[in-house]
Amino acid sequence: MNTTTQEVIFGITFFALIISVIYIIARYTYLIRKAMAENGMQTSKTIIKNRFIHVGGILIGLGLGLMTSSLFTLMELNEDTADLLIWGTIVLFGGLGLIVAHHLEDKFGQ
Repeated sequence: MNTTTQEVIFGITFFALIISVIYIIARYTYLIRKAMAENGMQTSKTIIKNRFIHVGGILIGLGLGLMTSSLFTLMELNEDTADLLIWGTIVLFGGLGLIVAHHLEDKFGQ
């Protein structure tokens, strides 16, 4: 296969995977809310607030990771090494943002 065919297959697979994950999450959330409604329970507003805290923590972490990884572009590194360091830094800071958001939820969320 040539590179154009590989890129098309990769693009279709990538977007199909993202759509599948979004569908599974939406379906799971729908089933949980349906079960809660059948049992007479109401969804708590803190669940929605905690979601915003987690998403905000991830986005702040990713932003800090992007800013930090820009330092690697200034160094004279091999292209593969620079790519690895850039993506590793972004993922690391995103994870740290999620951990900080979880601790903030435990401290202020309740």
